[in-house]
Amino acid sequence: MMKSLLSCLLSWLLSVSMMAQTYRNPIIPGFHPDPSVCRVGDTYYLVNSSFQYFPGVPIFQSKDMVHWEQIGNVLDRESQIPLKGATSWQGIYAPTIRYHDGTYYMITTNIGNGGNFMVTARDPRGPWSEPIWLKQQGIDPSLYFENGKCYMVSNPDNTIMLCEIDPVTGKQLTDSKPLWRGTGGRYPEGPHLYKKDGWYYLLISEGGTEMAHGLTIARSKNIEGPYTPNPDNPLLTHCSLAGQYSQIQGTGHGDMVQAKDGRWWMVFLAYRNYGGAYHHLGRETFLAPVTWEKDKWPVVNGGNPIDTLMYIDGINEERRIKNDESANAKVSPSKDSSFFNLHSSLYIQNPIKENYEWLGNKHLRLRPHSTLLQNDRPTFVGVRQESANMVVEAELTAWDYVKAGLSVYQINDGHINFYVEGNTVTVWMRLKSIGYPVAQATLPEGTKRVRLRIKGDEANYTFSCSADGSEFLTMCSMDCSLLSTEVAGGFTGVILGMFTEGDEHVGKADFSSFSMLNL
Repeated sequence: MMKSLLSCLLSWLLSVSMMAQTYRNPIIPGFHPDPSVCRVGDTYYLVNSSFQYFPGVPIFQSKDMVHWEQIGNVLDRESQIPLKGATSWQGIYAPTIRYHDGTYYMITTNIGNGGNFMVTARDPRGPWSEPIWLKQQGIDPSLYFENGKCYMVSNPDNTIMLCEIDPVTGKQLTDSKPLWRGTGGRYPEGPHLYKKDGWYYLLISEGGTEMAHGLTIARSKNIEGPYTPNPDNPLLTHCSLAGQYSQIQGTGHGDMVQAKDGRWWMVFLAYRNYGGAYHHLGRETFLAPVTWEKDKWPVVNGGNPIDTLMYIDGINEERRIKNDESANAKVSPSKDSSFFNLHSSLYIQNPIKENYEWLGNKHLRLRPHSTLLQNDRPTFVGVRQESANMVVEAELTAWDYVKAGLSVYQINDGHINFYVEGNTVTVWMRLKSIGYPVAQATLPEGTKRVRLRIKGDEANYTFSCSADGSEFLTMCSMDCSLLSTEVAGGFTGVILGMFTEGDEHVGKADFSSFSMLNL
């Protein structure tokens, strides 16, 4: 009897230990599109596109593919990333990160300011080199190394093209050769090459980065082709019967990596809808397991749709709990973090440095240049909105000849400004060609300090202000869908930040704090 009980207990314990654990998608929330990943030893490195924002191409590291820490930005000098005139449709498109023979490579496209280029580094934290400009154009370039050769793929003329380049100088060594046009979906792009079991696999995105987005794959015994499509394409999409009702949509633009234990993973972009078919947080980075048997086609997540809660073996309980708690993050309002995490603060285009000045280690003085609408290096510094449920606050201690406050910024002609001007606090909506005040409040005479608060949930942004820091006046609420990609446009996501607009000669505003809390 005792042996039987012990046997049952051991069987139960074994079954519990083998149960699949969970992790949450997205693994990198908020505006973090077009992920690319590589593994070096037991560490993974991941990069994202950054469009018109400076610094460019955030870089993350992880030990388990689930929990990521931003360790810097690949493009952190103006000489690497000229962004003159860049809008939310331009700037730095999809990057690829690869590692070969002691060197890290990042290759990408600067739309509107130079085209395709790559940079290199010995340490992923940098410094990264100056741009090495490349001849073959098209967007979303990628690299593949084999037998002492460096190959580049990109998509000029909606065709995935291959050429060999010198990885040091960038010189193109062979003519560009067409590989594949995809399965017929629009915008065949985002190519990546892999080799497994003697086959070259070519992974691409098709359908555009909206509802019809998806990943397809083809293979060949010769790197130059011909490539045969997977009969079960698309490899991943939610534009399907199985995925059509998911909150997660636009799945596509992925990259695969093999873990040290031999299993395969895919990172890819998708977005989360709120309030129906609207997304305002931008395209985010998601993760799915890949089954890839010898001589077979890869299968993503067992062929099932991607969920916000994923079940998979090999994610231990301690890491799962940490992942669940990672949604709570507060931005420290101190000079040590420049009011932000040093790596995650963003400027629109290349900032004019003298317009951002620290005063006594406690106040950030902003001087105006241009306006958010004009999109000419406006004075603005912010962070990505990573959760629909959040609170952001800022305190102004002085403002002269300016509008100064917070902006919920999606694109230059799609944003909500919450600002102080004189003795008036205003919520101002800008959408396409229309700009208008939504709500206004008058400050008590002699007010020297104003605290602005924006609270977000899955439906609305609510705007409140306080002249004493304790009692807040709720001014209005506005629908988040107004700043969605579907309404406002752009390729990015909401950035929450401080701004000033006004007289460039004498205007200034002093901020004594800025904080954001994900709820």
